[in-house]
Amino acid sequence: MSARPGIFRPKVLQTASDIVAVMLSFFAYQAMRPLLLDNPTDFGIEEQLFVASIFTMIWLVIFWLGGLYRDFYVRSPFDEYFTVLKQSFFGSVALYLLIYIDSNHAYRQNPRFVFLLYWLVLFLFVCVGRVIARKLQRTLREKGAIRIPTIILGTLDRSANLLHELQGEPAWGYDVLGAILVGPLSPLPTHNLKVLGGVDEMSDILERHKPKELLVTVDHSDHEALLRWTSIAADADVHVKIVPDLYEIFSGQARTQQIYGAPLIEVSPQLMQPWEEFAKRALDIVVSLVVLVVGLPVWLIIGLAVKLTSRGPMLYMQDRVGRNGHVFKIYKFRSMYIDDKRQPSWTDKNDPRVTTVGKFIRKTHLDEIPQLWNVLMGEMSLVGPRPEQPFFVDKFTAMVPYYRRRHKVRPGVTGWWQVKAKSNPESLEEIEKRIRYDFFYIENMSFKLDMEILVRTVFVMLRGHGRA
Repeated sequence: MSARPGIFRPKVLQTASDIVAVMLSFFAYQAMRPLLLDNPTDFGIEEQLFVASIFTMIWLVIFWLGGLYRDFYVRSPFDEYFTVLKQSFFGSVALYLLIYIDSNHAYRQNPRFVFLLYWLVLFLFVCVGRVIARKLQRTLREKGAIRIPTIILGTLDRSANLLHELQGEPAWGYDVLGAILVGPLSPLPTHNLKVLGGVDEMSDILERHKPKELLVTVDHSDHEALLRWTSIAADADVHVKIVPDLYEIFSGQARTQQIYGAPLIEVSPQLMQPWEEFAKRALDIVVSLVVLVVGLPVWLIIGLAVKLTSRGPMLYMQDRVGRNGHVFKIYKFRSMYIDDKRQPSWTDKNDPRVTTVGKFIRKTHLDEIPQLWNVLMGEMSLVGPRPEQPFFVDKFTAMVPYYRRRHKVRPGVTGWWQVKAKSNPESLEEIEKRIRYDFFYIENMSFKLDMEILVRTVFVMLRGHGRA
């Protein structure tokens, strides 16, 4: 059985090297301070260790927010060191300003030199540490101490050729368990290639062998098949990499990043930078909490109006499919008359089921305010694809194989489709258009885009663009 990365995973090595680098850079800076300050304050070793520990924790957070803790082979060395340069510079500026404001006169003698010295020392130590970490990781892969359980998916000839190429690159650390063949199955092993089965058995094969990565190499451009395989792998939590000539097939459907520059491209599971994910979730909590608490009297009045003008509860609850396929109860102000006999269906234009109060709250989107509780609980986000009922999820998945990729992110109260659609008819054509809008959002996710959508949503609400 091949050894898994364990404690030698890139993220672990990067974190360890950064801890050592930040600590050493701090003590190196302390040793050089007398060169810049006439009367530097002397600190005892215990005080220095305490301050160095605080600085280390701060820098780990800064580097994490900058997305610096990722596998080595999905980021070129130049990109990694440039990111270190950027994060260390702005982090040093922030730290220095805090220290400068609260420091004694000695630190103000050569402020620019003090800042530049610490920044350069930190940058150099971190880069050297990460070079060593990269070399160690590469050596461990070459020696076989780190192996990545991998399955190849493709035609027989291309799979055999890819296996041969991987065997010539031991530094990548791939442990090929076998191949899932597209097309006729070969009764005999070819070039040491073990055939695990055909694409129809893909889900069972991935479940049985539990690979970490799937390498796709085919010689045709069946877009739907490729996207379906990617979706199956994503459901099994298997990372997908494809050969470069298939890049255009995934353009607009998946973020890609070069690995070593050749010959594989990763369909990246990371949709946002860590700092953006943190900011997005923080915004969800703050906004939903403020709106629910500050507007509580208004929400109670709306709920009372719903209750008094039609039979039934003030809130409407329904199963929806969320992140990673998790089913949760969504909350809305009830805007329709109760109809227990009706099967799951879309809302029609001028639907007779909509109550008098319901027309108003649907036009202004006020019926969706209770969803902020779902946001607060982490089941939804302020911005994201619209959550659908399980019935429709199954239906759309049968129609669009890669539909489930929508479930890689939290569903949203509002989204790109809600602010861009000219009309809201619930039709098959509109559903297909909505899916395209959803994928545009997923593949271009950013905190900036979320802010744009939220601002646009305010204007949509003021125009009364909701469906009544």
